[in-house]
Parts: sequence; structure tokens; C-alpha cells
Amino acid sequence: MELDPKYDNYDYPTKAPVAKPGHPGHLTDAQQAQVHQLRMMLETEGYTKRLDTLTLLRFLRARKFDVNLAKKMFVDCENWRKTILYAGQPLKIDGKTYNLDEEIAEWDKDGSFKRKISKYYPQYYHKTDKDGRPVYIEQLGKIDITAMKNEGLEYEHMLVNLAVEYEKMADPRLPACSRKAGQLLETSCTIMDFNGVGFSNARQVFGYIQEASGMSQNYYPERLGRMYLINTNWLFTGVWRMIRPLLDPVTVEKIHVLGGNYQKELLSQIPAENLPKEFGGTCQCEGGCALSNAGPWCDAEYAKPAWWEKKGDTIENKPSEIVSGEGAAAAATGTDVAVEGAEAKALAAA
Repeated sequence: MELDPKYDNYDYPTKAPVAKPGHPGHLTDAQQAQVHQLRMMLETEGYTKRLDTLTLLRFLRARKFDVNLAKKMFVDCENWRKTILYAGQPLKIDGKTYNLDEEIAEWDKDGSFKRKISKYYPQYYHKTDKDGRPVYIEQLGKIDITAMKNEGLEYEHMLVNLAVEYEKMADPRLPACSRKAGQLLETSCTIMDFNGVGFSNARQVFGYIQEASGMSQNYYPERLGRMYLINTNWLFTGVWRMIRPLLDPVTVEKIHVLGGNYQKELLSQIPAENLPKEFGGTCQCEGGCALSNAGPWCDAEYAKPAWWEKKGDTIENKPSEIVSGEGAAAAATGTDVAVEGAEAKALAAA
């Protein structure tokens, strides 16, 4: 994989540990040429941000290396970043529209939004799985739209927060995890807890999931590694059986629909000390796991300022193709941590 010194500002491993076609470090000559072609097409139209090789590869993989389709997806994403949309219209809070690049560093700087929303909809990153990927947890059964509105929290707030969290997963969380693992990590491990989801709140829960999954599918391709749906009831299981044959086999392979007996499978992927106690692990963070933000991204040994925390436009190129550290053994045996994303549409269909 050829790195471009103008855009490839990496200070973490950039080679996928498994030789899957189209993944970083394992490109054919044709795929490398398609990266260059996509970058030139975007430069010609005036784009200057997010033209690094890893980002372009994610969009190319999402569109089966069709350069024109990947370009359209990229452009659509850049337009969305300028003005986040909700239900097809510019998202507004108190009359203000949101430019994502400008909002990342400003959103919830004092943590008050996180503390408030956690009471009615816990959603948080917490430590890592056995492959070193960040673990993301949502407790859907606790969603209380009415209570949130009484606190002045609307769908719009939740969607801006979700977009910001996606950005923070991309940087600084994934780079920190990659440094600790000693191998490139581009995806997350997700737990969606359906405990408490029933007929009374299913509409509001799945309404939000539809908007959230659309954001993931359209603007954050190739970011989902594994997804565990736990405490699913008979209604969801029945719907899943119907839609499963319609999904791409790669998608189905990564979505694990579990009922109440999920602990053994979760613990096969997530170390007990990293999994909150309420899900069968042993972790009990002081103040609660949902608010701890525990992970390599808070460890001085692995954490570095994210792009949105840096001032100025200076580009410093520090590429590394070396696989070392805790993940070296896994890389040597072929542990697959770079898998295709955009599978959350299965939840939207449900």
C-alpha cells in the first residue's frame, strides 16, 4: 500500500493483520490505482479533507471498488458534514444548524449532556474486546423519549451526539487502540441491549434506530466489526428470521442475535474485566461504567491529540507498517479485525 505524504498523517500501524483484498497493506495494483483515481477526482472538485488512504479505502470497499459510486458516497458524506440532516432536512437545535467539523471539539465540553442523557438512554464506549477494538454499548430498553423531552432533550440532540461519538471513535479511540494492539483497528464491537423493549416503547426505540443506522450506513462505512443483540424478545427474533435471508452473508456473519443467555458468547469476545458487571463481566467502574469512558484512548501511553484537538493545518507524516505490541501474536495467526461495516440497517429493518 502506497502512502501519500500529503494526506497520510498516521502515527499508528496502517497495515491490516489479515491479507484480505482491498484492506490496508493488501492492495492489488488495480486497487492502488483506484485509490489514486478517487483522490484525484475529489481534488479536482476542490476537496482537501479526509483524502488519506485509509479513509478512501473504506469508501471504496463499501462500494466494491466502483470509483464513481465511492466518489458519490464520499461527496454525499462531505455535504452532510457541512449541515447534519434529520429526516432529510437540515437538523436544527434552537434555530442553529450544525457543521460537524466545527462541532466535534465544542459539543458537551463539560460532560453535562452525557450525564443527563445517560439517565434516559445509556450509550457509551467502554474498554476493548479481545481483538483490541473499542466496545460500544447501547441500552435501548431504557430509552424514555417523554422524559428526555421534559429535560429539553430532543431527537436532534441525540443525533448530533451520535455523530460526534462516531467521530471520536475514529479519532482518538481507534488510533489509541491500534497503538496498544500493535495492529490497525478500524472497527468496533457493539452491544445492543434490548432488555425492556416491548410493545409500549418499540415504536420510539426503532424510530431512533432507523435514523441512527442510516447515519452509520451512509456516512461511516466499514466501521462495524461485531454486533451482539442481547435480551432480544420473541417479536424481534421473529422479524430477524424473516429479514436474515435478505441480507448480505457478510453482514449476517457479524450480527449475533442472542436472547437472555448471552453471557458466554459475550465473554468469548470481551474479557470479563472489560465487560460491565450487569452484562456478565466483572468491571465496576467508579461512578458507573456508562460514564467512565475507560479505554486506551485515556491512557497516556497510547493516547494522542485527535485531529480536531490540534491547532493549525500542519500535516506531519509518520506512517508505520510495523506490527508490534500486544496484537503482534494475533496478527501472526491471522486474527481478522478489519471487516465490512454498514450493517446496522438490519436493526432499522427490524
